[in-house]
Amino acid sequence: MRTEGKSSVIQKKGLSFLLHQIEILLEFCFLLWLFSAGGTVPPLSSSSSSSSPPSSSTSAFCPVSPTSRHIVERQPRMLNFRVEYRQRSVELVLEEGSTVGEIKNILETELGVPVSKMQLKGWKSGDVSDTTVLRSLHLPKNNSLYVLTPDIAPTASTSKNSALQESLNQNFLLVISHREAQRDYSLNFPGSRTIQEVKRNISDLTNIPVRHQQWEGWPASASDDSMTLAVSGISYPCHHLSVCRRLSPANAQEPTEECADVHMISDSEGDDFEDASEFGVDDSEMFGMGSSSCRKSPMMPENSENEADALLHFTAEFSSRYGETHPMFFIGSLEAASQEAFYGKARDRKLLAIYLHNDESVLSNVFCSQMMCADSIVSYLSQNFITWAWDVTKEANKARLLTMCTRHFGSVVTQTIRTYKTDQFPLLLIVMGKRTSNEVLNVIQGNTTVDELMMRLMGAMEIFTAQQQEDIKDEDEREAREMVKREQDEAYRLSLEADRKKREAQEREEAEQVRLEQMRKEQEEEKEAIRLSLEQALPPEPDEESGEQISKLRIRTPSGEFLERRFLGSCKLQVLFDFVASKGYPFDEFKLLTTFPRRNITQLDPGSTLLEAKLFPQETLFLEAKE
Repeated sequence: MRTEGKSSVIQKKGLSFLLHQIEILLEFCFLLWLFSAGGTVPPLSSSSSSSSPPSSSTSAFCPVSPTSRHIVERQPRMLNFRVEYRQRSVELVLEEGSTVGEIKNILETELGVPVSKMQLKGWKSGDVSDTTVLRSLHLPKNNSLYVLTPDIAPTASTSKNSALQESLNQNFLLVISHREAQRDYSLNFPGSRTIQEVKRNISDLTNIPVRHQQWEGWPASASDDSMTLAVSGISYPCHHLSVCRRLSPANAQEPTEECADVHMISDSEGDDFEDASEFGVDDSEMFGMGSSSCRKSPMMPENSENEADALLHFTAEFSSRYGETHPMFFIGSLEAASQEAFYGKARDRKLLAIYLHNDESVLSNVFCSQMMCADSIVSYLSQNFITWAWDVTKEANKARLLTMCTRHFGSVVTQTIRTYKTDQFPLLLIVMGKRTSNEVLNVIQGNTTVDELMMRLMGAMEIFTAQQQEDIKDEDEREAREMVKREQDEAYRLSLEADRKKREAQEREEAEQVRLEQMRKEQEEEKEAIRLSLEQALPPEPDEESGEQISKLRIRTPSGEFLERRFLGSCKLQVLFDFVASKGYPFDEFKLLTTFPRRNITQLDPGSTLLEAKLFPQETLFLEAKE
């Protein structure tokens, strides 16, 4: 099978690659011969406990050549340990086949604490013995431990730190209420977990990006997301919080029931190599070139119903393989990610980073574990980019991606992606939104370093920042023009409104005048009609020479004029009142008075005669308006 495998390699890679494989095989056989001859593997030196990465540690075999050293170093699975003791922190890198006692021996050298007085705590499986092999504990790649020395009294300067250390290793139960979904999550976190990490985990559970999360319940002392839970001031052992979405993206999807039931994703071992003590392993697996079928789960399911579900699966699988420290992937369609990045306010816009993953590429594991999960890259992407991811391992998913890229970025970008071969993946496309179209600033391939990746990201940010400043200036000028126009429109509207109200008031006033004039005319006509009827109903004025008793009355009006008329002495006072009313002085508006003595005739009985009222043979009266 090995010969057939090499024949296929010859067909694909050519003669130079075949010669290289032959050299590797010869060196590999030489190493097997060393083992069969009684060769031993020297233990790791104390330098492995430093902060240097595993690749810089001492080789596990006697040096033969640079190539053979590279092969054998990648065979044993290495574990990273961060050990805290009072004010000191020690980082160790050991093979999975080492024992707990070997860790204590290294710590005795580093910390100066005898092994007999040392208690190594922090194991997830509880207390372990010194002879326990690390492989049997099934540990993740990165581990945190702490040393207790109850027989060694701490100094005053370290007692406070010891209390803090105890807090860091306590487990906090956070009961987090997702208000939109009306669902509660009860999650356990160690005190060493940061607030930012909690928010990222909640982002995976609720589909709410960290930047859109609105929290309630954090104490005032938790002012920085980089703070650990132990020092944030939350209640121990249980603390209640609530979270909701502050600003929904254009096409944000509600979290499905499946993702709502996902438990907190713990630190993963990544795609490290398994124990290679058995040398029957295939060469492609030894170099991390195994096919995606060897993995527990594909990075993204094929033919997923919607993009949000596919990306939820991608994020969970990425966390499972490479740990929880990774870029915050946007959960939603590529169109929604573009809307989020490009179409907000100019000050809020960001670059769009499209990560394209391919499990069949030898570079995927290294790029994800060392580049995408580097703290500096994660922080820079989170602050300045909207990161959207897709897995192109399956042809159906790749075709779906190309269709999306053609729709949003045009055929040029699609053709560019087509030109990259599998071994050039993964790719990181940096896209900048412009007024008329979206432009791909950079395509970063998987064969890069952290420093080079950071430089290219910063270079893209410089171009974006220059464009963003122009957009901000244009947007401010446009908003200023729109503000002036709105102010002018508002002033014009207010002027029209004032004119309209003035015109309506004038029209109401004119209408009221017309109404009052009409009422006045009607009243005058009514009075005139009454006056005429009264005038016609008056008995004729008697002649002075008639033999009857005649009363001659002289009445002064308010205007100074006098009304004179003769009445029979037997006439009723009502006849006198009707006469005065017929002259325009109605009984209900005026009173009739005698001069001396002053009497109000209108208060007398209208049915009495002039003789009875003593208005005979003549009398001078005057009219006065009633009050």
